Amino acid sequence: MIELNDLRKTFGAVKAVDGVSFVARDGEITGLLGPNGAGKTTTLRMLYTLMKPETGSIKVDGVDITRNPDAVRRNLGVLPDARGLYKRLSARENIEYFGRLHGLDEATLKMRCDALIQALNIGDIEQRKTEGFSNGQRVKTAIARALIHDPRNVLLDEPTNGLDVMATRALRQFMLNLRGEGRCVLFSSHIMQEVAALCDRIVVIAKGRVVAQGTADELRAQTGESNLEDAFVKVIGSEEGLSL
Repeated sequence: MIELNDLRKTFGAVKAVDGVSFVARDGEITGLLGPNGAGKTTTLRMLYTLMKPETGSIKVDGVDITRNPDAVRRNLGVLPDARGLYKRLSARENIEYFGRLHGLDEATLKMRCDALIQALNIGDIEQRKTEGFSNGQRVKTAIARALIHDPRNVLLDEPTNGLDVMATRALRQFMLNLRGEGRCVLFSSHIMQEVAALCDRIVVIAKGRVVAQGTADELRAQTGESNLEDAFVKVIGSEEGLSL
C-alpha cells in the first residue's frame, strides 16, 4: 500500500505539487489522471525517491521514505517516464543487471527473468541489443526490469505512451494480471479511456492539486455528470490541454 499525505514540491515560482494526498491500496489499480503538466510525474518521482518532497510524507507498506529509503526502493517496481535502457545490452542483460543490483542469486534471477520474458511475450527479442527497439519493445523490457525483484508495489508513468494498439492491449492485460496477484499498481495517464478501463480508483490532479478522487461511479456522482469524460472536464475546470 502507498500513502501520500500533503505532498509539496516547487520549482522556483511554480508549484508543481501542491498538497497532494491519496492512498493506493493492494489488489487495486489506482490511476493518476490529469492533463499534461498537472504534476503527475513529479509526484511519482518523489514517491520513488528520485526527488525529495519539501513538505508532507510518503509511506510504502508502512515504511516512511525519509527514514528508510532503501527499504522503500526494495518494495517498489518503477517504470519511469524515461525508460533508460542500456542500449549496448540485450533485453535479457538489461533485466538481469537490475536483478543483480537487487542482490538476487543466480538461480532466482534466471527463474524470475524467464517468467517475466514469457509473461511479457518478449522471448523473440531477449537476446537482441535494445538499441533499435520499437517503443513497445523498450517499454516491455523496462517493465520486466522493474519487476525482476518481485516488488509488491508497481509505479508506471504513462506506460502506454506511444504504443500501438496491440502493444497497448497487451500491456493493459499485464497490469490487470498484476492486480490479480494482489499487488498495488499506481500509474499515471492523461488518457481518459485508459484510466476508465483499468482503474479501481481514480485520483484527478490539476495544477499540482488533487481536485477529485474515488471510483468512476463516485466521480460521476460528485459532479452530477453521467459521462466520466464530462466529469473529468468539470472537476479540472477547463478542457484546455486535454488529450482525449
